[in-house]
Amino acid sequence: MASNSEVGHAKNASNFFDLITVATGYGPLYNPTKTIIKLPNLIAIHAAAETDLATVITDNTAFNNRTNENAAEFSDVRPLSTRLINALEATDATPAKVKDAKAFNRKLQGKKAAKPIEPVDPNTPAPTTISASQLSYDQQIQHLTGLNSVLLSEPTYVPNETPLKTVTVTTKIATLTTKNKAVATAFTKISNSRIKRDKTLYLEENGLVDVAYEVKKYTKSVFGTSSPEYKLISGIKFKRPKKKN
Repeated sequence: MASNSEVGHAKNASNFFDLITVATGYGPLYNPTKTIIKLPNLIAIHAAAETDLATVITDNTAFNNRTNENAAEFSDVRPLSTRLINALEATDATPAKVKDAKAFNRKLQGKKAAKPIEPVDPNTPAPTTISASQLSYDQQIQHLTGLNSVLLSEPTYVPNETPLKTVTVTTKIATLTTKNKAVATAFTKISNSRIKRDKTLYLEENGLVDVAYEVKKYTKSVFGTSSPEYKLISGIKFKRPKKKN
């Protein structure tokens, strides 16, 4: 379910369309001199808002998809690390080398498992900051890379099981890195999409909400506060999102 703020953005755009409809209905009586509240400009602002809202939805879905794919890829890192340690202990590796490998494994196992960023619903707004869970994925990559470097340094580490081979682990690390970077890229994209949407809707003077208020002021000046024409437009509400502390 989308948050109240996300619903509010869409409601503002929808109400702006209603505003345009009423202004159009005034016919030739709606004839402002101020360029930004002329009907062609109102139509253009509404179109831009609808485009920006749709882009946020698309980029939000992409972010959630990348996040869930990333979580799935990382889900077997800890059990894999344990298996790698067991495989190393079954070789002629020195106790010191096994100790080094176990140190990386402890770092992997010692942190709380990074949970997928909830929820999986693509309509749910992406977070406004990269989570602690996401940052922990970076650390897991580093620890697994360190463990693999120990395995690569051991000549007798030549397991027959494909998942335990260093080449497989190397490929796994590359995949983890790619998917983790994809989350960061998607996060940047949704963040920029939100910024653009918010400028279109809420920029002072030229944003959709401020322009809507200007239309109301003009209509009031033309028809009067108590006129039925003004009442048609005065009841159309617009809200700014609450500022975060």
